[in-house]
Amino acid sequence: MKKYFIAGMLVWAPLAITVWVMTWGLSLLDGIFGSVMKGLMAVLPLELRSDLQSFKDLPGVGILIVIAIILLTGVMAANFAGQWWVRLWDRFIARIPIVKSIYSSVKQVSGTLFSSKGNAFRKAVLIPYPRNGSWTIAFITGNPATEVSEKLSGEHVNVFLPTTPNPTSGFFMIVPKADIIELDMGVEEALKHIVSMGSVPPLQHPELTAK
Repeated sequence: MKKYFIAGMLVWAPLAITVWVMTWGLSLLDGIFGSVMKGLMAVLPLELRSDLQSFKDLPGVGILIVIAIILLTGVMAANFAGQWWVRLWDRFIARIPIVKSIYSSVKQVSGTLFSSKGNAFRKAVLIPYPRNGSWTIAFITGNPATEVSEKLSGEHVNVFLPTTPNPTSGFFMIVPKADIIELDMGVEEALKHIVSMGSVPPLQHPELTAK
């Protein structure tokens, strides 16, 4: 019975987790649309609120509209005119106390993580942790701040050390570059290896095997 139960879990667990993640993401998008619609209904005349509520209650419309707005914003931001509007928006947000601090911090982090020109999570490495002789997989996220570098001897790098099996949490560490070992595996393969607690080996590429 134990063998059959584990075999069944191996079949259903990936599907269940995938459905859960997709449901969470879709609910988040629908929640954003619902919040905007509630704000509009609070300021619109009473005769328009019933029609707006009927539109809001249509299944899936919120998700589609949010996705369409994100795509449209991306298209606009990719051209010169759109970039001008983005800069104008940034200057407007920068005039709002408290909000500007949160907005600028989130914008800088998201730009570093998602930009194709950024260096965050571009390389998987081995670092000694939690003591010398023990090794774990981490990801290079950039170089230390100037003040930090001036107070440290030798060259250092910033790394993110994810936890397992939940890689969204972890530790930010500054380690000597001489202590890290670069890996040939990609970031996605390294994440799979971490999430599986080492039970899923990275793919062996032919060119690496030949070496």
